[in-house]
Amino acid sequence: MQRLYDFIRRHPTGVDSFWAVFLLGLSGVSIVAGQNGGGREMALAVPVTLGLCTVVALRRRAPEKMLLLAVAMGLAQLVLDVRPGIADFALLVITYTVATVGERWASRLALACSLVAAGLSHLRWPERTDEHWAQSIFVVVVMTVPFVLAWVLGDSMRTRRAYFDQLEERAARLEREREAQSKVAVAAERARIARELHDVVAHNVSVMVVQADGAAYVMDAAPEQARQALETISSTGRQALAEMRRLLGVLRTGDAPESGEYVPQPDVGQIEDLIEQVRRTGLAVDFKIEGTPRPLPSGVELTAYRIVQEALTNTRKHGGPDAGASVRLVYFDDGLGLLVEDDGRGAAHELYEDGGADGAGHGMIGMRERVGMVGGTLDAGPRPGGGFRISALLPLKPGH
Repeated sequence: MQRLYDFIRRHPTGVDSFWAVFLLGLSGVSIVAGQNGGGREMALAVPVTLGLCTVVALRRRAPEKMLLLAVAMGLAQLVLDVRPGIADFALLVITYTVATVGERWASRLALACSLVAAGLSHLRWPERTDEHWAQSIFVVVVMTVPFVLAWVLGDSMRTRRAYFDQLEERAARLEREREAQSKVAVAAERARIARELHDVVAHNVSVMVVQADGAAYVMDAAPEQARQALETISSTGRQALAEMRRLLGVLRTGDAPESGEYVPQPDVGQIEDLIEQVRRTGLAVDFKIEGTPRPLPSGVELTAYRIVQEALTNTRKHGGPDAGASVRLVYFDDGLGLLVEDDGRGAAHELYEDGGADGAGHGMIGMRERVGMVGGTLDAGPRPGGGFRISALLPLKPGH
């Protein structure tokens, strides 16, 4: 049965043509049987019947034109005195069709014709000459009801189809919006992971490079110092691999890996460990905490950690051999203040602008994006008297 329904939906004109031929056959039998009167009337009934059957065959292909053809055939019946027959069933069909899929003017015209057709037919071909007027009205009403019902059914189908079309359009729009939101989320996640990878690689690799250069320099003169440098390289490399595994795990399994294999995001509590690691590379760092430490939102803690990490990495890269740095964490009632300064020679102005001098630098871009994500402010640039300063204020979200 499903195949039959699919075939009917795919070939609407063929189905209508079948019913038109069926209606033509019934009408032909009626005409030949002499139900429509003498030879003249039978001769006139043939083209009218063909026209009405054409209306049925092409009703869905050209509903407005077929309505006009049906009206013309009805007027021809009135003018030529061709009494209604089986073929006039096409008037009901075209009334339903234009009410369902036709233009609005065609639907209104079909309703108007439905209201007057029975009355005109009864006036043109009365059943009895002595019929009472009340009986005539009753007959006209009974004959009008099928046409009105056909129009009402068609109009309700139009409303139903419009409703389903709106639902489909809305579903398609929501699907497009979901796809767009998914793309935005993917882009944001890629940007976040890119920042994380930059921080991991830039910090840990720079530590490893500094330690490797130091080990090579003192390899012969101070083997013990070279051994410590190699141990630092090894531990730093393992830490970098662990963080990169965590990021790659997010890429593979989503934001909430179930295995528990990956380490959590760094927080403010790990800043002291970070500074100890930097001190082992030879960079003197002064670290102080002001205010009362307390739990912070994870986004604020991660942002603070990454800012300190990036700032100290830039100090090692641009501060020179004798540079020193200081890190201050200040706990306010409504936020966390962060100040990182160094007394090195600093970098040229274009090196800390977005993109760097060669367009390849992303450290300051990452800092500004992180601070912006938590609604904070960042001020970075050369400080008076030499060196570089990074100052950030990270507000707490309401409710924390």
